[in-house]
Amino acid sequence: MSEVGLLVLREGDDVAVATRDLSPGDTASASGAGPVAVGQPVPRGHKIALRAVPAGAEVHKYGQVIGVATADIAPGDHVHAHNLGFEEGARDAPLGGAHTELPLPDGARPTFRGYRRADGRVGTRNFIAILTSVNCSASTAKMIADQFRGAALDEFQNVDGVIALTHTSGCGLVPDSEGGQILLRTLRGYAAHPNVAGLLVLGLGCEMVPGAALSARSGRVADLGMPTVGAPDSTRSGLLAAIPDDTVVRSLTIQEAGGVRASVRAGVADVREMLPQVNARERVECDVSELVLALNCGGSDGYSGITANPALGWASDRLVAYGGTSVLAETPEVYGAEHLLTARAVKPEVAQRLLDRIDWWRGYVAAGGGTLDNNPSPGNKAGGLTTILEKSLGAVAKGGQADLAAVYEYAEPITERGFGFMDTPGYDPVSVTGLVAGGANVVVFTTGRGSVFGCRPTPSIKVATNTPMYSVMSEDMDINAGVVVDGTATVAEVGRQIFDRILAVASGEQTVSEELEIGAEEFIPWHMGAVT
Repeated sequence: MSEVGLLVLREGDDVAVATRDLSPGDTASASGAGPVAVGQPVPRGHKIALRAVPAGAEVHKYGQVIGVATADIAPGDHVHAHNLGFEEGARDAPLGGAHTELPLPDGARPTFRGYRRADGRVGTRNFIAILTSVNCSASTAKMIADQFRGAALDEFQNVDGVIALTHTSGCGLVPDSEGGQILLRTLRGYAAHPNVAGLLVLGLGCEMVPGAALSARSGRVADLGMPTVGAPDSTRSGLLAAIPDDTVVRSLTIQEAGGVRASVRAGVADVREMLPQVNARERVECDVSELVLALNCGGSDGYSGITANPALGWASDRLVAYGGTSVLAETPEVYGAEHLLTARAVKPEVAQRLLDRIDWWRGYVAAGGGTLDNNPSPGNKAGGLTTILEKSLGAVAKGGQADLAAVYEYAEPITERGFGFMDTPGYDPVSVTGLVAGGANVVVFTTGRGSVFGCRPTPSIKVATNTPMYSVMSEDMDINAGVVVDGTATVAEVGRQIFDRILAVASGEQTVSEELEIGAEEFIPWHMGAVT
């Protein structure tokens, strides 16, 4: 029999995580736990029982409940969907009170080289964006952007690209509905983003969201003559990001320009006129506190909450300690672990905002015939995750230990420094689109199954949770956090690597997805509400 290692995450856990494929007859052991005779095949990243758990009893991992046994579980059994089920149970969600002091690290404050904008914010990229107000102008926008690929920008070294930000909506929604407001906030957030120095707003001419609402420099829905949703928090949901005074803005409507061909000619001329002005921008030295970091994950596995996510949490805490901003998202994927976030809220109303969004999601998914425990996905389960409780406990590790300073609705402007949370779906491109609309200028994206996600105009750093996947998909990954399980690096060491890469990428170093020019198709605003 071979002796193989397990990972026990908290004292008292009923399960451990296998570090490689286990076969019946193996003897598995881990620090703090006695030897376990493996009774069933257990794939790497999956759970193995350390002790007997009777049917109906709670099963613990991370020191938290991840579900209940649906059958008697014996020591050495594979613990997964066949014998572990979801049960929401009762969780105490305190409204603040837990505080972790984040000491400021010794030594000189880190800096990066970014683009200082007129409103004081800092961009990490310098793009010209063609923003469509409606799907009807999407093809035209792409035709314009295609004229500026490859050698067309060789003489404009400070311009990172010309991107067409297209989507599938913009008309047929009730303007003052929740869906209409979300779309407007998202589009305006991209129009005002510090990574966008040149903006061409392209519309058809008869859509629900007029181009003027996207190109105007005003920062409130009401200021644009559009209604806001009549909800208790409509004052906040009516906020729009203000376009900086130094953004070069042009607008064009296809109907007024004379059709698609005429609009392409006019749009190309507008972009060519912008290029020298945008290219004149130069990077300057900026303090680390000017970074707004988006935390996201996709294709999670059994190692996500052990390697990449806590390492990213370390980097997030380091940024917050320096006075920077870090924002977690994916509300359906913190469900079951929300109590760990509310306990860290700086004041009760911040915690209550998160709980209110969880309640909203219960109703939202119920209206669609589902429940929040429909997550994890098939890929998550193949990677070792069984219940949404288990997945969420690993996901919140991306947020480190910092106090929760703010909770935002989807695509709301991110205004509070420190650690925050944004209400988004768990679907990766929709979630990150909301965070970027809020103002995130760097994204770190962790993945266990292997994601090919990219993001423009904000660079996305992808972190692999395990070495086997990294080895197969190394050309699509920026960092391998699997070395934590391999035993060749600690969580803190990988966290430091992530933090250093954030600074380098913010200064202009390309991510692997940027090298492939991936990211424009991943601009997907959250589509919500009736289409009339």
